[in-house]
Amino acid sequence: MEILVSSAVGLLTACGVYLILRLRTFPVILGLSLLSYAVNVFLFATGRLALNAPPILNKYKEVAYTDPLPQALVLTAIVISFGMTAVIVMIALSSYLTAKDDRIDMTDEAGEDA
Repeated sequence: MEILVSSAVGLLTACGVYLILRLRTFPVILGLSLLSYAVNVFLFATGRLALNAPPILNKYKEVAYTDPLPQALVLTAIVISFGMTAVIVMIALSSYLTAKDDRIDMTDEAGEDA
């Protein structure tokens, strides 16, 4: 189970970094979303991967439990990443509407022709 989760975190991180390095705004937004998903899965995995374990301690039984703090952190991170993605989409949309292009490189095409 740990190998599957660590492979998923690695794959999401690698795909996110690859997409961030693209020259268009939409792949950059997708790359940031994939990186936030990778962080969420990593935070969730820090709470010990236990199946059918309650998130609270029981003083009458000696049973395994899962830590509820990473679950709360993941819920908070999901809300923050959703808000961040919405802001980035609005910035990219306004940039596209003003420049009529969605390239994110820093070269000035009009200055190169002159």
